This record gives sequence, C-alpha cells and structure tokens, in this order.
Amino acid sequence: MYLKERTVDHEIELISDGDSLAVIGEATAVEQFLESVGLPSRDLDPPRLSKVTAYGSVGLQAASAHASSASRAVDSARWVRLTEESADKISKLGLTPTKTPGVSHAMIGKPGASRSWIQLDRTPGQLPTSPTLLAGAPALMAQLAMQQAMSEIADYLAVIDAKLDDVLRAQKDSVLARMIGIGLQIEEAMTIRTHVGRVNEVTWSKVQDAAGTIADTQAYALLQLDALAEKLERKSTIADLMKTAKDADAASKEWLAVLARCFQLQEGIAILELDRVLETAPDDVNGHRLGLKAARQERLDTISRSTERLMARMQSAAGTANSKVLFNPMQSPAVVKASTNVTASVGDFHERLGIIPSRDGIETRRWASAAADVRDRARGKGADALGAGKRLGAGTLDRAASSTDKVASRIAERARRRRTAEEPDIDEV
Repeated sequence: MYLKERTVDHEIELISDGDSLAVIGEATAVEQFLESVGLPSRDLDPPRLSKVTAYGSVGLQAASAHASSASRAVDSARWVRLTEESADKISKLGLTPTKTPGVSHAMIGKPGASRSWIQLDRTPGQLPTSPTLLAGAPALMAQLAMQQAMSEIADYLAVIDAKLDDVLRAQKDSVLARMIGIGLQIEEAMTIRTHVGRVNEVTWSKVQDAAGTIADTQAYALLQLDALAEKLERKSTIADLMKTAKDADAASKEWLAVLARCFQLQEGIAILELDRVLETAPDDVNGHRLGLKAARQERLDTISRSTERLMARMQSAAGTANSKVLFNPMQSPAVVKASTNVTASVGDFHERLGIIPSRDGIETRRWASAAADVRDRARGKGADALGAGKRLGAGTLDRAASSTDKVASRIAERARRRRTAEEPDIDEV
C-alpha cells in the first residue's frame, strides 16, 4: 500500500487586532499570500518586531541580549490595513481568538502545488506563537496605523491649503498659541525615534506633558463649532441667516483644521507612549494599546457629535432659506451654498479621520449631495422672480410711456385747437 504524505511548502502566521493584519513568515511565502488575496501592505519592520517580541517579561537588558538571534526568527513581516472588503477575505481563513484581548491568530500553509491557502489543524493552545508576539505585534500594528493616519491628515491639511500656524497665531487664547510649540516638540521626538529606534527618557520628557495642551485646544475648537451652530439657530431673518451662514462656512474650515492638527498630534503622542510602555512595562503593552484605542474612539465620537450638529443647523438654515427664495432671490441661494460647502468640508474631514457618521449624519450627507440641485433651482427661481420683476418694470414703463404719449397728444391737440380758435378769420380781415 502506497501512501503519499502531504507536505506544506510554507507556513505563515496571521495576527489581527481587529483593524489591521500582520502577515509574518518566510519572505516568499508572505509575498505569495498577499498577492493571492490581493491585499496592499507595508513593511512591519521585522528587526523591530523581533526585538519587541524578545522584551516579554524579561526586561530590556535580556531583550537586547537576544535581539540578534530573535531577529532571525522573523524573516518577513507585512502590515495590512483592513477594509470591509479585505476583512471579508481574511475572515474566510478562520482566525481564532487568542487569550490576548482583542487579538486573533491563524497559522496557515500552502499545500503542495495547490494555490489555495488553508488553516493548519492546530488548536490555539498548540500554536507555536509566544504571548509576547501576540501582544507586541499588535502594538507595532497600532503604531503603523497611527502613522498612516498622521500622514493622511497632513495630506488633508495640504489639500485644503489651511494655513494652520496663521490660524493659531491669530487667536488670542494662550492654549491655542502653545499648539505651535507642542507640534514642533512632538515632530522632533518622532524624528529622534526614527533615528534611535526607541524613545528614551530624555526624548519622552520633552513631550510627556503635551497631551493636556492638545486636549484643551481640541475642546476649545469644538466649543467654537458649537457656537457657530447656536448662532445659526438664533437667526430668523434671511439677511441675518445669510451673513451667519457665510461666516460659518469660512470659520468652520479653520476650526476643522485645528481639530485635524490636534488629532494628528494625539496620534503622535500615542505612538511615543507605546514605545515607552514596550520598553519600561512590556507586560502592560496590550492593555495600554486597548486603552489608547478606546480613548481614540471617544475623541472621534465627541468630534462627530459636534460636527454633525453643525451640519444639521446648516441644513435647517438652508431649508428655511429655500422656502423663502421667491422673496429673497439673491440671499437664499447664498445660504444654501454655504450649507453645502460646510457639509462637504465636514464630510471630507470625517473621511480623513475615519469617522463613521451616525444615521443623522448619513442623511445629512445625502442631503448635501442634493443641495447643489436645490441651490441651482433656488437660483433659477430667483432668476425667474427677478426676470418677472424686470418684465413687470418694463411693462410698467411701457404703459407709463404710452400713457404719457397719449396725454401729451391730447395736450398738443387742445393747444392746437385753442390756437386755431384764437386766430382771426382771414375773411373778416
């Protein structure tokens, strides 16, 4: 009897923190896997991953002693940002929850000449993965996600051409003024981290108090957006509404830029924090990562509530203006235009920060897509009303001119008759 033993060419590990995926293994196998599932990826820095894995509970000195040997254990590591589509692909591979909260894992292989990847028949307890890898890898994954978010916010600020420093300098509030210096300190710390590979005590001392200033600035910016929404709610006349809507259109862009900068710096602080925890208290890194994730979501929820409130007030103002367009053909479309601009700005802001809008926010977005049509119709109605006024005025002038001509003719006729009556008869002379 002949039995052919199935052999596995390569094995790779998949680690998911719910938001992203780490693919770890032999370089060729990792590349083949990512190509087969069609997922874009970034380097997860295998030497750093090995060093983090070596930290464990043995401390920094032991980690340094084992770093060189550990680095050989991780040949390739790639990071994948999970979207709805990619998450669906990965779910079919059957990742298994681990004892590390919020982390799932799978060991998969590519059998023989088959092109399909399968999950190897191992229970979670038998997986050849250390607990430190299941905690350390998600920490590095979170840092990469934060770095990408920082980069996207930088692109957002560049796209809207926000002169953020000018905005901050124009404010009299001292908290906002300190934001410029805080930003420089965090950027310096990130640069040192890149060159040194860690956040030492000196670097951390420069930024450890920055979080409070950033939080104060964020709160101040949110208050300004709330104030804009309240002003819109108090206006009743179309003239006042138009002025307030235009002011809100201009000011909201500035405060959204300030909020984006705050969020960007908060991501930087979180990256530096995770480095410090990895180095000083590695056993706490997963709990700290989850805490940062929860705090981040709370910030996003707070920002979302404030910005969606402003969009709702702008939408209401546009509805009011549109209902009175016949008598305000110039002012009403201006209100609708400002409302559309604010909704578009907030929508772009939400997309850059990864904010998922509430149901009301979704409806407001849908309204925004139709607002341009409403604005155009409002302009059309205004033009019709204005045209009717012009036609009415022209008709009035024509009728007035006609009446004047008739009156003038009658007066001229009377004058002629009078002269005729007053002239002597030639026969009488």
